[in-house]
Amino acid sequence: MSADTSAPIRAPEPPAPSPAHRRAAPRLRASLRRAAPALGLYAASRLIGLVCMAAWAGRIGKHPRTLLGYCWDSVWYVGVARHGYNYNALLPDPAKHGVTFSDMAFFPLFPMLMRTLTTLLPISAVTAGLVVAWVAALAAAWGIHAVGELLYGRRVAMVLVVLWGLLPHAIVQSMAYTEPLLTALAAWSLYAVLTRRWLSAGALALLAGASRPNGIAVAAAVCCCAAVELWRRRRGASELLEVREALEVREVRGASWRVWAGAALSPLGWLGYLAWVGCQRGSWRGYFAVQDEWGSRFDFGASALRFVRYLLISKASFAYFVALVILGVAVVLLALLVADRPPLALLVYTLVLVAITLGGSNYFASKPRFLLPAFPLLLPVALAMTRARPRTAVLTGGALAGLSFVYGTYLLTVARVPI
Repeated sequence: MSADTSAPIRAPEPPAPSPAHRRAAPRLRASLRRAAPALGLYAASRLIGLVCMAAWAGRIGKHPRTLLGYCWDSVWYVGVARHGYNYNALLPDPAKHGVTFSDMAFFPLFPMLMRTLTTLLPISAVTAGLVVAWVAALAAAWGIHAVGELLYGRRVAMVLVVLWGLLPHAIVQSMAYTEPLLTALAAWSLYAVLTRRWLSAGALALLAGASRPNGIAVAAAVCCCAAVELWRRRRGASELLEVREALEVREVRGASWRVWAGAALSPLGWLGYLAWVGCQRGSWRGYFAVQDEWGSRFDFGASALRFVRYLLISKASFAYFVALVILGVAVVLLALLVADRPPLALLVYTLVLVAITLGGSNYFASKPRFLLPAFPLLLPVALAMTRARPRTAVLTGGALAGLSFVYGTYLLTVARVPI
């Protein structure tokens, strides 16, 4: 039975890597051709969302480019791209003399790419941020398609990409934010793990760790899968020794250096930035001190639970209640994903992302944005939609599109909460 017509509940074992003599470029071109319909649908959905947002922004006197490229966190990324680090903002606080916010809370890869573009092209930092984000979003959609196709076939892969582009908060994928960049690096790193390309997986995980704090989830997935791979190879070498096949043993052990190297590379981007901030601050916990200043720390979900209790008994912005619903749905989808027993790489990556999101303090309205890179959560929905009747799937997709376009417009033009 074809994977395109009837997707299994449990993910099949990924195929063995292609022969070494095959070049990467033809393989990528073939992958891009297969992903083209999904990328077209994704681009169309995001374009419609942008048109809706721009139309309403113009109606209320706001500039769409400013909303997309120079608001909330985008302001900080533009500042780093223009002037480098070491800028601190002292903002008033009724309970204190003031609160210091440091730009070192923002990881360096995204502003570095922005600065590179402004150096090479006659464009502003704001435009560069939007260009990087939009290109990264398309690369992310392509990577999501590659993972979905590898595991379940093209039909599920296409639905998975469209679902990612129709999330309620998918407008963030079109903003000068780091979520599209992290998703692209994560998706392709996971694809490299699934196809046993360990050096590529480690290098991409390194870049992912330099893009966002929760980029460490990619390194966690690479390291866990590398440990399992090394254990399997060691067991295989032991079995070969029992039959005294020395040549095969040397081949198995000789290939293991790539696994070790990929695992060693994967956390270096994240650890390197933390070490740099520590040196700048003169303390090993320099980055965590910066996060403390922003009121952001990992408290195992205690502050999130307190905020949920506050929402249930008080009035708050509509965006907070939507965030609560999205987080609840994410927990249910995580349970379904675990029950489906996906490949270890996807499972570890998603578990770490969800744990960081739910366990972090403050910025409750931003938590759905933190989950944007957790695309494996959409796999149970994609599988269900491919098995549903065409009419049901179309109606569901239409409803999700309407919700995404309306809520994205509201979130960026009306809601007064941090995105």
